[in-house]
Amino acid sequence: MSALHWLTASEAQREFGAHRLSPVELLTALLARIERLDPKLHAFIRLDADTAMGAARAAEKELSAGRVRGPLHGIPIGIKDIIDVAGLPTSCHSKILVDKIATADAAVIAKLRQAGAIILGKLSTHEFAIGGPSFDLPFPPARNPWNPDHHPGGSSSGSGAGVCAGLFPLALGSDTGGSVRNPASCCGIVGLKPTYGLVSRRGVFPLSFTLDHVGPMTRTVADNALLLDAIAGHDPADPGSAASSARYFGRMLDRGVRDMRIGFVRHFHEVDKPAHPEVTAAIEDAVRVLQTEGAQVRSVTLPSLNEFAAVNRVILCSEAWSIHAPWLRSRPGDYGQLARQRLLPGAFMNAGDYVGAQRRRLQMIAAVEEALRDFDVLICASSMDPASRIEDAAETSRTYPRQARTPFNVTGHPAVAMMTGLSSNGLPLSVQFVGRYFEDATVLRVAAAYERGTEWHRMRPPIG
Repeated sequence: MSALHWLTASEAQREFGAHRLSPVELLTALLARIERLDPKLHAFIRLDADTAMGAARAAEKELSAGRVRGPLHGIPIGIKDIIDVAGLPTSCHSKILVDKIATADAAVIAKLRQAGAIILGKLSTHEFAIGGPSFDLPFPPARNPWNPDHHPGGSSSGSGAGVCAGLFPLALGSDTGGSVRNPASCCGIVGLKPTYGLVSRRGVFPLSFTLDHVGPMTRTVADNALLLDAIAGHDPADPGSAASSARYFGRMLDRGVRDMRIGFVRHFHEVDKPAHPEVTAAIEDAVRVLQTEGAQVRSVTLPSLNEFAAVNRVILCSEAWSIHAPWLRSRPGDYGQLARQRLLPGAFMNAGDYVGAQRRRLQMIAAVEEALRDFDVLICASSMDPASRIEDAAETSRTYPRQARTPFNVTGHPAVAMMTGLSSNGLPLSVQFVGRYFEDATVLRVAAAYERGTEWHRMRPPIG
């Protein structure tokens, strides 16, 4: 058995079942690692260690009595601090809500508890999932375990940093323009933005009703499927929730990709936003791995990244303004500078802008749907550059929008980002796989085949 902090959820399950490990032992090891590393990484806003240990002791007693609550029984998980956990603050990393205590669990938290998971605490995010990395907020920004001088991606920054560093095996993030997949890309883990509507957003502070998703963040594809199984499902109290029968997301992980048709969206990183040469080389290598595994790969064209970004920006800013306008009018100084800067453009959007963006969005959905009639899955870039230095605001501002994640928030298709190499300065590089609506299991199948064909998922950051 490897060091306890590097156990995946799937491995911990097996150890629990064989009575070689207990939930208390695992949590004790993780808490010791958090105590040692989190002062450098700032993954946590609030660690709820005592409550977590009580839950671990209860899980251990249940195991001893032969009772298993669900597939995540005794497994610790970190929660992005825009998701309500009853009794804990949901601060959204902001002075605006710093003292707001959640009175009920979000739908996904209720599902996690039913599955037996142990809630470790609340994790750093960009302010209201949009403003960061920032140094003018009540809590410091999370840092990248591969090099703490660099940012870990956002806005689910603490989720990405904590999973990567072995502080917990599982985390929840949210994704409106790439905020699960950006930390996955920057930290070298697996981050899935599920099909729109597959996972309830009830009890999650909104940024954009049209674009928001909640998704799993893990170190392996198998754990990603396991966590998605626990949180997916129709919620009639969420107007955006879909009545889908999609389930058992790990059922095809071992099937491989032989004879699968994969569309390569080259123009995203070659023409629309030319990528760093090391990113380009890593994506090309990912394509070769899949071809070696038997996949058929051909180029495909979608609308340009600039078009996708413009549609995303109008919808996001308009909807975010509808949420934040009262506070921006009455308490503008209580926002960090970056969040205020990114939210205020919504005040200048008009109904024509919003309706036009929504109409163009439907055309973009049709374009991706047309491509997926010819292909089982698409492959494309995620980030166009390795993570910048966290205190280099100009470079972060330049590189942050250089990505290909936003298109699939606009269209709602499932998309997973994962590691596909290390840059010359030791930072993760990434690739993205995209699938048909509610065929998240197929996306994970391709990701699992790529994972088996490489060794990147075995790499560990040098933080210790």
